Amino acid sequence: MNGIEVISEEVEHILTIKKGSILLTNQNEKMSFDDSFVLIPDVYDEEHVITVNNKKYLGAMEFMIEDGKYIRPINQIPIEDYLKGVVPFEVYPSWKLETLKAQALAARTYTMTHMDKDMDDTIQYQVYGGYEWFEQASKAVEETKGEIITFDNKPINAYYSASNGGVTENNKNVWGETARVYFPIKKDPYDPIQPWTLTLHKEQLFLKNIDASTLNWWDKLVEKDPSITESMKNRLKKQGYEGDIKILSISNLDISPDQNESNRAKKGSIKIEFLRRLIEGTILYEVVELNETAIDKIRPLIGGSSFKSYLIDSFEEHDRYYVIRGRGFGHGVGMSQWGASIMGDKGYTYRDIIDHYYPGTTIKKIDDIQKDEEKKGETSKSNEGNNGS
Repeated sequence: MNGIEVISEEVEHILTIKKGSILLTNQNEKMSFDDSFVLIPDVYDEEHVITVNNKKYLGAMEFMIEDGKYIRPINQIPIEDYLKGVVPFEVYPSWKLETLKAQALAARTYTMTHMDKDMDDTIQYQVYGGYEWFEQASKAVEETKGEIITFDNKPINAYYSASNGGVTENNKNVWGETARVYFPIKKDPYDPIQPWTLTLHKEQLFLKNIDASTLNWWDKLVEKDPSITESMKNRLKKQGYEGDIKILSISNLDISPDQNESNRAKKGSIKIEFLRRLIEGTILYEVVELNETAIDKIRPLIGGSSFKSYLIDSFEEHDRYYVIRGRGFGHGVGMSQWGASIMGDKGYTYRDIIDHYYPGTTIKKIDDIQKDEEKKGETSKSNEGNNGS
């Protein structure tokens, strides 16, 4: 079906994939779309919202087929309203207004430098809650409208994380990018440190206790550390291990004492043994082993919510378990959200917070940057004309 179609308001619609097309149905009508379609409200305002899986959104919503079997919704919305759905989900909306303003600037700048990406609504980019706004957070967005963080008149990659553990990190150490002067390694007196402890059992399931002759034996297998092993399973599936997975053991785990300039870990080792049940019922024994590899290859296997940062104070191996103690939550580059909260509590302005976490940068309006670039272009053309006379 092509062209413009009118879809009933205040009616629940169900989307499914059938024979490579998206099928939209409700109790009275049925429509089919080849690859994708865009749902656009008659009027863009807060009275016209689109609800997807009980979550409200302003603006247009595109629905497209992904990997031939999923329907991916993509929200198209003005940047300022997008930020109103980001700020209160990246930090607590009850925090001081100046802290929320700093978060608004970091989020707006980050968005500007990732316009070429298909950003999702998770911590992979920025958490986005759709049209669930909070008054104080919306005020922070409105009072900083169009402001971004710049260096040499260009928006920076305004990285931020929950807590740097008391020491900021340089972008090169995390992503291998060109080191930026506005991401220095320095002590942060405002970050609340956020100490954490991770305990991980070596044996998650004992093979000798598994009785495959009993009914539903596979479903009864529960690992010792399910919150961690669930992350392992998800990561292993992303690496191509299809089917249902049960983690048997983490038979090796080690954090190398070698550290970078910010005292963060650089390398480690891990060995995971697991069972994998294929669709037809075949069960395979598998091993994934990484030796002296970059630490950012190991943390995702254990899970960022448990292995919270690379700022590790101690690693212990016991007979039956490992213990890792560290500080911070996240990569530590740029703004510490908890540090910004404390600065806000102490009376610092959002400009103070930005200056502390992105030193040497300048806050500018997006429109002013564009005007400056246009003036440069006009000056350049004028000079070329004078040189030719």
